[in-house]
Amino acid sequence: MEEKITVLLVDDHQLVRRGVRAFLETQEDIAVVAEAAGGEEALRLAAEHAPDVALMDLIMPGMDGVEATRGLTRVSPRTRVVILTSYHDDEHIFPAIRAGALSYILKEAGPEELAQAVRKAAAGEAVLHPRVAARVVSELHGARRSEPNVFQELSDREMEVLKLLAQGLSNAEISRRLYISEKTTKSHVSNILSKLHLADRTQAAVYAWREGVVRRGDG
Repeated sequence: MEEKITVLLVDDHQLVRRGVRAFLETQEDIAVVAEAAGGEEALRLAAEHAPDVALMDLIMPGMDGVEATRGLTRVSPRTRVVILTSYHDDEHIFPAIRAGALSYILKEAGPEELAQAVRKAAAGEAVLHPRVAARVVSELHGARRSEPNVFQELSDREMEVLKLLAQGLSNAEISRRLYISEKTTKSHVSNILSKLHLADRTQAAVYAWREGVVRRGDG
């Protein structure tokens, strides 16, 4: 008999974990070896069990799914990460894939779809929900067309915020510099991350320096 595919479940909702586990344990070739309610616990369990597949939620308190995915690929390189979430917008899809997720499926998927995604991930094959796949293809086509100007989607105000962010200013400092509220600044930062498909403000700062948006002596 072949060895079972080992799975780590990562979701902050116990009811979701319980439901997914109950179904997966009806599959003769799949075994759930551990459950985590958050990112930090997921990394510890991944290092301990080195599972074949991790089913990863994205929105969790503390360490979110993107950061956990990034860390998990370091502590257990053999583990394939399958994002299992309700979110299918750019702001969630691209950071997760950049962080190292192999597959991206939605919680609306049927049980058999989920089992097949686990099996394919264990074999190194990616599975993307049709809506997610459409966004990825669209992004690839768009990136090919707009390669010369990666920042063309940003508004003038967002470019201002990005420059200040890259210089190390906090949201409060940016707000004071631009005479806008912190809530507005936070909204601009969120839009920047979404449009550039980056996970956090640190990545945005590095990206801005690399692309020449800010240079030594600016400020």
